[in-house]
Amino acid sequence: MSNNTLNCLIVDDEPLAHQVIESYIQKVERLKIVGNCYNAVDTINFLHKNHVDLVFLDINMPELTGIDLLKTLQDPPMIILTTAYSEFALESYELGVTDYLLKPIRFERFLKAVNKVLDIFDRQVTTELVQNNSSASGKSAVQDHILAKANGITHKIMLSNIHYIQSYGNFIKIFTDEKVYLTAETMKNIENTLSESNFIRVHKSYLVNTEHIEKILSNSLFVAGTEIPIGNTYKQILQQKLKLK
Repeated sequence: MSNNTLNCLIVDDEPLAHQVIESYIQKVERLKIVGNCYNAVDTINFLHKNHVDLVFLDINMPELTGIDLLKTLQDPPMIILTTAYSEFALESYELGVTDYLLKPIRFERFLKAVNKVLDIFDRQVTTELVQNNSSASGKSAVQDHILAKANGITHKIMLSNIHYIQSYGNFIKIFTDEKVYLTAETMKNIENTLSESNFIRVHKSYLVNTEHIEKILSNSLFVAGTEIPIGNTYKQILQQKLKLK
């Protein structure tokens, strides 16, 4: 994130859909098209070789759908799904997409989705700057709380009271001793914020407070009586941090 421009990739099997999104992107100064892909395989290869901040991803594609493609990505860029069908909306948000656009896409709706992405992007940049400045100054003040805005109110939440955090589309749910807070934030950003604390990523959708872990099984663990899955890619990290054999 060296500047405030977002690299965009368009993925759709229909050339006309590319033309529409390209025309919209060209109207937004902070967006830059870095690639066009017409199937899932080409998309995976492109993402391995290029830096992409935002993907406009069609759902209905041959061989591998946009939903299936999204499930294969371990650390995907921000995603805006595009489709002519609304029945995939719930599943897509559970996979952590930033927004969901129904075709034919109107520019004002496109702009609303993009503004949401830009807001998330800017907050990530701010977090990185704060962390870099803290490291450069040699100061490592102990963080004991986070601020989370929910229902128009900013709450101070003590880290010791947080059991776990769950990804919920372009929001996160913060589960605490007292209540659950729903706030606009990405899992990646909150993970970076809590990187020096007792929190650890155990699944694509879950970040847990190790102080509240009650027991660990082969593929799940329990926090405050709730069973949370352990993703295959996170098992080794969990074992190393908790010094498990």
